[in-house]
Amino acid sequence: MPDIDIRYLLQGALAIALVVAAFTDIRRRQIDNWLNLGIALTAPLYWWAAGYSLWPDVAYQLGLALAVFAFFAVLFALRWMGGGDVKLLTALALWIAPHWFWKLLVVMALVGGLLTIVTGAWHIARRQRDKAAIPYGVAIATAGLWVIATQYSNTVTITSLSTGLQ
Repeated sequence: MPDIDIRYLLQGALAIALVVAAFTDIRRRQIDNWLNLGIALTAPLYWWAAGYSLWPDVAYQLGLALAVFAFFAVLFALRWMGGGDVKLLTALALWIAPHWFWKLLVVMALVGGLLTIVTGAWHIARRQRDKAAIPYGVAIATAGLWVIATQYSNTVTITSLSTGLQ
């Protein structure tokens, strides 16, 4: 049986959950609570598999999730962001280290801006007068997938280099 690191299986499950979130947001403009809850509840398993210590690793993740929820809940209250988007970002904050989470926010903003332009243009082209609903879960999921892929490629490169030097 091959030696498989459970962290990669968990990251693969997270990637699948992000794809599901993106497609449900496109289709129904909704990200299901069960999906966000599943992402959040599997984070402690990932912490264990990755060897996180309670202090400071887990504390940082919980603090980041609390800060993300507080900030984006304000945007939700202002009607600038959907509730499912806030919950998805909060759940992702439990998985992604703070320095990577900042990168996720930058990629999310760039993809979200492009998504807004494309959705707005599509809305205008179809001559619809109602307000365009932006499926921002797509931007969040894309940024999350980018972080997972980037972290994975960095880990594989470092592991390959250290194995090759022995």
